[in-house]
Amino acid sequence: MRFDLVLDNADILTMDPSRPRAGSVGIIGGQIAAVGERGELSGYEAATTLDLDGRFVTPGFNDAHNHMQAYGASLNEVAIDPTSVSSVEEIVAAVADAAASAPDGTWVIGAGYDHNKLAEGRHPNRHELDRVSPDNPVVLNHTSGHFATVNTSAMRLARVSEVEVPTGGVVDMGKDGTPSGLLEEQAQQLVRGLLHPRAIADMVLNLGAASDQYLREGVTSCQEAGVGGILGTAEPLELAAYQQAHRTGRLRVRVTLMASVDALHGGDHHEDDDEPFALDLGLHTGFGDDWLRFGPTKIFADGSLMGRTAAMFDDYEGEPGNNGYFQMPEDRLHGLILAAHRSGWQVATHAIGDRAVSSVLDAYAEALRQYPREDHRHRIEHCGMCRADDVARMAAMGVIPVPQARFISEIGDGMLDAIGPTRAGDCYRERSFLDAGITVPASSDRPVVNGAPLLGIHDLVNQKTMTDRPFNPDEALTVEEAVYAYTMGSARASFDETRKGSLEAGKLADLVVLDRDLTAVDPDGIAETGVLATMVGGRFEYDGIGLG
Repeated sequence: MRFDLVLDNADILTMDPSRPRAGSVGIIGGQIAAVGERGELSGYEAATTLDLDGRFVTPGFNDAHNHMQAYGASLNEVAIDPTSVSSVEEIVAAVADAAASAPDGTWVIGAGYDHNKLAEGRHPNRHELDRVSPDNPVVLNHTSGHFATVNTSAMRLARVSEVEVPTGGVVDMGKDGTPSGLLEEQAQQLVRGLLHPRAIADMVLNLGAASDQYLREGVTSCQEAGVGGILGTAEPLELAAYQQAHRTGRLRVRVTLMASVDALHGGDHHEDDDEPFALDLGLHTGFGDDWLRFGPTKIFADGSLMGRTAAMFDDYEGEPGNNGYFQMPEDRLHGLILAAHRSGWQVATHAIGDRAVSSVLDAYAEALRQYPREDHRHRIEHCGMCRADDVARMAAMGVIPVPQARFISEIGDGMLDAIGPTRAGDCYRERSFLDAGITVPASSDRPVVNGAPLLGIHDLVNQKTMTDRPFNPDEALTVEEAVYAYTMGSARASFDETRKGSLEAGKLADLVVLDRDLTAVDPDGIAETGVLATMVGGRFEYDGIGLG
């Protein structure tokens, strides 16, 4: 045996139960050919042998729910996230600066504000934006993705006061009886439709910028939660952008694409076949290769917990009569799930409120009753509020929840305020799912929050908000369980467990080198861990220490 590369003298957390720890890895053709103890592979010929000097190694991290292209785009938009601004006044000042240098009539786009963290505790309004940008249309995208604030110029272009509000959306009205500029959920279509689709070249640049950042954080795979457009966007050529980015070397991490359900349609078919509900030529889950392939179809059931639009059984704290809403009639939601399931798709449905989660489980149960299928691995994206009896239902049906522990520290305070203290135990469960025998992947929903996996591992273990408030401590995971979620858990959620998620012979050589043993540090210090190098397919795509 002749290896292309041997990594020796390492401290490897393999995620392989038959060999939890190892000291060396031999790689051939971008795949792991052998795993051994320190020095065990030194007797074999190798083109290159690298001494890792005892450094800690894990499988590459896999973000099971992110918006990669949108994240890349946000890097070039006006920064109004909580690390950049702390008040509506500062947001207005940032818009003023951008508008002053923008050609007349061009859009000013801001990304990442969180009204819960602003000094005024509210969204900006169109009058404030009009004051500094009367001629340039402005759209400010909320960090959750479930709101946008626009100015009068943007409202005029979108004819907000003239056209019908899309089902599942709300145009907020101010005290003067006119639109305040805040668009909720599907109402964002009114404005975002003017900004999309993006040019393929621009999307390729976005994917390249995102790839670079992901590699610096140890991400080797991710799952794109809604290619083709979500919540008012429309990107009919987004797959072409991913393909071009891959072909030109700008897509440097492996991507599983979730096709937006809006991109699916029926088609001509033989009378012996069930009615297809798919992309053109019948494409569905599984098509592609190790770098770029289709996973589930993405469907939206409801809204946001921090924005108090997710569909709940009980009212939000301090808001009698508000228990959120679905983004479409439930019968249509159930019909889409049934059609997608029947056509062979793995189905990934966004459901955050407990009422939405329960409704989606009803739909999955009916789809499986009518069209039984083994190992479907249907998913509930976020699964933010989940009652105990629905945990048991998920386990019985083989449904995979996809929660975001990264929400805990960044937006956890807003979520706890929205639901009140008596329901906190149902919020973003982790331990309950594991104890029920359910696969738990890990993800960020980036760009909603900072998507660095090490921050996610920190939050999974520590369960504290940014104000040091306990979030849901009974749901805490151990470090090993948290790393497993970001590796094998995410791999299994996308049918990739035979190729990714652990460092063992026959799997892809995707790994990350860290500056400390995560299992040996104080839990409070996990977030301070540094990524030294990231390998994808046997090559160090990020190398911060000169490994070569």
